[in-house]
Amino acid sequence: MDQNIVIVGDWGGSRLRLWLRQGKSVIHRRDGPGVTALTDSPEKTFLDLVGDWREARPAHAILCGMVGSRMGWIEAPYAPCPATAAEVAARTVALEAEGLPVRIVPGLSCVNPLGGPDVMRGEETQVFGALSLDAGLRSGRHLLVLPGTHNKWVVVEDGRIAAFLTAPIGETFALLKAHSTLGAGGGSLAEGSASGFALGLARIAEQGAQRLTHLMFETRARQLVDAMSPADAMGFLSGLLIGADVAAARDWFGAMPAATVIGDGALAALYVQALAAAGVTASAVDGDAAVLAGLSTITRHQDAST
Repeated sequence: MDQNIVIVGDWGGSRLRLWLRQGKSVIHRRDGPGVTALTDSPEKTFLDLVGDWREARPAHAILCGMVGSRMGWIEAPYAPCPATAAEVAARTVALEAEGLPVRIVPGLSCVNPLGGPDVMRGEETQVFGALSLDAGLRSGRHLLVLPGTHNKWVVVEDGRIAAFLTAPIGETFALLKAHSTLGAGGGSLAEGSASGFALGLARIAEQGAQRLTHLMFETRARQLVDAMSPADAMGFLSGLLIGADVAAARDWFGAMPAATVIGDGALAALYVQALAAAGVTASAVDGDAAVLAGLSTITRHQDAST
């Protein structure tokens, strides 16, 4: 067993990302199915994917995300907000997979600003990773945005996740694109255009997020009346949804002048654009880098407590 070699992973509902690390260096990466798409047990799926990595004699594996949900490998109960990385690390759940120690990171729960319950799994690790990568985020109050299937708006105060609010923007877009008349006429197969996205943002800015449901039907009407292309229509729908999400979040946060977007290329760029259109300066942190840094942070806290 080499204490310097570990397996780390983000196992969400739609995808699995695994890395074999030696110290701070990534030796290999492998991708697999998300928790909701498994055909075998989580343990067998994991062991099949790490396969020959076992020859490197990793000290342990640490996984975050939906793998710790009720539909995952083993349930890791939510930690309550506000929470630090050390408090999350203290709640990891341990198991073994054919002799390999595995740690499962818990998610977080909170009462959100609307007065209802809210939960996250995996995003907390990315947030702690962003704090590790950017010292400026470790003190004061900051807004972080994690776009995805279930978009998260997170408030961090002096290094603690204070509260968050979820909007199923990615899921809503996917459902409307594939299973509604808004995606008819080829839209369900089209990638959204930049011009369509900009128009969607403009319509939200003009009419307000409260009129989102009425504006959404324009996606269909513009194809029928104005001969809008499928690509422009899907870009328009995306712009409406993301623009409304940003506008509603601004109502929650007030006049916060800056935000940090954590995520992957194209989607993160759309949120940076939408935030800029709303007068919010946004910087981006790569999602993979945030996960790796966050898992390292949680591991350090675990090792320090043993």
